[in-house]
Amino acid sequence: MIPPNSSLVKYDNPVLVSRNTDKKTPRARQLKVTPQVAQTGGPVPNPPAKGGSKLPPMDTQKQQQTDEILNSILPPREWTETGQLWVQQVSSTPATRQDVINLQEQLDMKLQQRQARETGICPVRRELYSQCFDELIRQVTINCAERGLLLLRVRDEINMTISAYQTLYESSVAFGMRKALMAEQGKSDMEKKIDDLEQEKRDLERNVNELKAKCEAIEKREAERRQVEEKKHTEEIQFLKRTNQQLKTQLEGIIAPKK
Repeated sequence: MIPPNSSLVKYDNPVLVSRNTDKKTPRARQLKVTPQVAQTGGPVPNPPAKGGSKLPPMDTQKQQQTDEILNSILPPREWTETGQLWVQQVSSTPATRQDVINLQEQLDMKLQQRQARETGICPVRRELYSQCFDELIRQVTINCAERGLLLLRVRDEINMTISAYQTLYESSVAFGMRKALMAEQGKSDMEKKIDDLEQEKRDLERNVNELKAKCEAIEKREAERRQVEEKKHTEEIQFLKRTNQQLKTQLEGIIAPKK
């Protein structure tokens, strides 16, 4: 027989259920949970001695009620081996002070063996502390079922809160990943836009240089043309002055004899 993974919760000895696991009915599965299954031929822990004193009916009813509450809080473990179904119910033996001390030592030992992290999110640490809390609920339920049920409500509320935080964490991680992908895509688009703008800038600078060269050529050509025009204009003025002087001299020569 290969028992399931060890747990901090105290269980009774496994019981072999003589049923075919492929042909179990819902009612047969329900019978496995009840304490009467232990009478189906497997080794039952601590059986009552023959001829011994029996519990009063009230104590028997209370014990049965406690077992049902324990089974509802901590369902029996089931596993198959070589086609045989084994069931292991949670122990209903009251805990002593030494049991609590042993539980604390086992918790510390398992935390060290499984290398649980002391801070931050650690699934291993959470699992071990959940098992320890379940064992405490089992111990309290045996002594007082009402306190055990109240602790069960506390455990369920804690698990629900942790599940809500886990869902929130996963959604925040997904949101962060989407934002990172969007930012990466936006970065690529921005880099492409920057490259386009730089190319446009280079084209504009080339156009500016070409226009500057054209302007310089036009200015140079106009300056040369202006110099030529000025020189031509100066020569025309000099020619006109000389012509005027000659005409004036001729006119004076024509007018002078008449006097």
